[in-house]
Amino acid sequence: MEQGSAREGARPAYAPGVSPYASGDAPRVPQDRVPEQARGRQGEEGPARGEHTHSEPPAPRAVQRHSVRGQILDALRAALVDGELVPGQVYSAPALGARFGVSATPVREAMQRLAVEGAVEVVPNRGFRVTERGPRELAELAEVRALIEVPVMLSLARTVPAHRWSVLRPLAEATVAAAAVGDRAAYAESDRAFHRAVLTLSGNEQLVTVADELHRRSQWPLVAGPVTHRAELLADAAEHTALLDALIAQDLTVVQALVREHFNGADR
Repeated sequence: MEQGSAREGARPAYAPGVSPYASGDAPRVPQDRVPEQARGRQGEEGPARGEHTHSEPPAPRAVQRHSVRGQILDALRAALVDGELVPGQVYSAPALGARFGVSATPVREAMQRLAVEGAVEVVPNRGFRVTERGPRELAELAEVRALIEVPVMLSLARTVPAHRWSVLRPLAEATVAAAAVGDRAAYAESDRAFHRAVLTLSGNEQLVTVADELHRRSQWPLVAGPVTHRAELLADAAEHTALLDALIAQDLTVVQALVREHFNGADR
């Protein structure tokens, strides 16, 4: 399932030992993941104080900054999952900001959020280093996720009617579509969306939040992790549709086996 490596055919990352911070270059983060608002409007000035206009008033500065930070955070998370932010490498906020076409401030704020999540660590006077993780941490995350999700899904399989499971079919199919084109970032997002939708049926918001955070952490890249081939992504995505079929059929044995196999796939 959620692999800790970059997908096959991903854009090349920086060579080992070469820090983009030192060279001033930024990682190859796709521009299409950063909306135009975050790329090209940071330097524009709004109306002067007291100036009247017939157009819609601009959003408050704090709200606008938060919006840009959120967009940058999403783009950085995608780059992290894709392996474009390399474990062990240090990245500066100004260099990343130049790549996105924004100031260093929203990048720094987004990186601080990633630091709270454990994806990066702060390097004083330099920037942020992507956390180096090994197979053991990934296996531990898979074990904890299984402890949480397996009993919940078994309980849901006994009580949720088939028609409520059927509405989740498009979410399962979205994982297959992302895997088919080898888009690891899109697969990671659709994978979490499917699991969130399943667990939401429990009615326990705290459980959904905790499980989603563990799921996100399991998607971060490993140090020198193996390349995730498209066939592996497709196999993982197929487990979503098989799990949905088992939940609809209330086949508890198959549900338990599929969920555990799904999580153990993170060790590949």
